[in-house]
Amino acid sequence: MQGKEGLILQGCGGDPQEWLDGINEMLTDAKVLIDGTKFSDVSVFEHEGLTNILFPFSNDVHLDTGKFAMWRLATNENFGSTWLSDYVENNLGGFQTEQKEKAKPDCALIGQDGNIFNLMGIASRTLKQNGMKEEASEMCSRITKSGSYSEALGIIGEYVNITDSAESDDYDDDDFDEDDDEGMGMRL
Repeated sequence: MQGKEGLILQGCGGDPQEWLDGINEMLTDAKVLIDGTKFSDVSVFEHEGLTNILFPFSNDVHLDTGKFAMWRLATNENFGSTWLSDYVENNLGGFQTEQKEKAKPDCALIGQDGNIFNLMGIASRTLKQNGMKEEASEMCSRITKSGSYSEALGIIGEYVNITDSAESDDYDDDDFDEDDDEGMGMRL
């Protein structure tokens, strides 16, 4: 909801529909809701032991914003009414920024020795070479806990794009780093 605004009422025990109907009636009587519009799509959530209701502002709800600001101030003590942006900043530490998902790097596994530990090692090195050390550790942990070869291959495929080793020179035995092997293999 970053970049959007709404009204949050705090401590709304009971039936949320009754709250929705009651607030719509109060806002209509106060001439805050105009053109016969009403809030209809609200969200109920709990935080720090309180049941709260979010009334998001949308194009479907027409408001007299000046009257709404005065209504919110007047009802703050009774309803704990606050703006969404203030609530998120003061109670939740701000909106989380969206993190773009990292692209899966290509990893030449087709044509390699099919031992799962060998494949896991190659995939792990590929991830690390692409700045994804945490993902490499997570992948290895998941693989070692997996119940089957096919499940382990599926996990590898979640982290890397499996490609044909004949078409790529991504894996070079000379690139092997003994300190970077996740403890899964040995060099002969």
